[in-house]
Amino acid sequence: MYDVAIIGGGLAGLSLAIQLADAGHKIVLIEKEKYPFHKVCGEYIAMESWDFLERIGIDLTSLNVPIINELLITDCRGKELKQHLNPGGFGISRFTLDNILAKIAVGKGVHLLENTKVTNVVFNADEFDITTDNTQLKSKLVAGAWGKRSALDIKLNRNFIQDKPSEKNHFIGVKYHVNAAFNSNEIALHNFENGYCGISKIDNNQFCVCYLTTATNLQKFSGDIKKMEQAILFKNSTLKSCFESFTPVYDKPLAIAQISFAPKEIIHHQVFMLGDAAGLITPLCGNGMSMAMHASVLLAPLFDAYLLGKTNRQQMENAYEKSWKNQFNPRLKAGRVIQKLFGNPMITNASIGLLKYSPMLTRQLIGLTHGKPF
Repeated sequence: MYDVAIIGGGLAGLSLAIQLADAGHKIVLIEKEKYPFHKVCGEYIAMESWDFLERIGIDLTSLNVPIINELLITDCRGKELKQHLNPGGFGISRFTLDNILAKIAVGKGVHLLENTKVTNVVFNADEFDITTDNTQLKSKLVAGAWGKRSALDIKLNRNFIQDKPSEKNHFIGVKYHVNAAFNSNEIALHNFENGYCGISKIDNNQFCVCYLTTATNLQKFSGDIKKMEQAILFKNSTLKSCFESFTPVYDKPLAIAQISFAPKEIIHHQVFMLGDAAGLITPLCGNGMSMAMHASVLLAPLFDAYLLGKTNRQQMENAYEKSWKNQFNPRLKAGRVIQKLFGNPMITNASIGLLKYSPMLTRQLIGLTHGKPF
């Protein structure tokens, strides 16, 4: 019997595990992959997360992570808009960051189950029965931090899974790590028809190139990523130059499908969701990783209070729903609105043209998707 079972070992799950272990609770963290591993992710973290990561044991200064304080946006033709970012952010690969956090968690006594897939979670008599592909577990509380989409979402019959393919839930993501001579302190967002591509520096003197587009775009080319890039992404002349100038580190890009930006339940069948499992902000806002970690800061003290008998389950659920929505709903809504300005060539080109002469408006839009240090 564990105090808390955390399903999913990304930033949200690892951050929660570390905080609860520090509070003296018995934690199991279940991850289907084995560390270290890559994830489809833009790998830009807003500066609001810096203090938190250092607080839980990561010395970002010694890691010499690149500081990013300039923004470059291009419209679908390649025309540019530049904006200073204050306070900006920093770059680090998930391959590096998640692995460091996993080692910190294990060092604090978290029971880490790698290469383990959860197949079912059942709440019964105020405790959970958790079935994996190789064992059975029990816990008092369960946190769902399994990311954008999982077989568990289907098993638990979550609402967003029932949605028919639409502009909210039919996206794909593609990521490269590359060697290139791009600006080290700049995050670039290059628009193209029905998508956009982010480029920013990470650790190991490499750059992350990650783009989001519709599944329809890929289907037009029978699933051939290279052909889609040449036919659609390369219509943006600046993005075409970027692709032609970098050298991929790995043979193939990493890809993920069925990405959904539809609203999700924060608590479902008594499982507390956090990170992308609770709600996915549009990647162009560059703040999903910070939101994942911040959610763990909201949830950890509520779990702690419950386990110490200071509150009951209903009070804990109500408090988390309220704090999560107050903290993140405005950002998610802003992200959905901003996303509509990008990806449609006519609207994107007009929006970039307007923002180019309205730096204050640009700063306001950026501010809507960012929070304060936590």
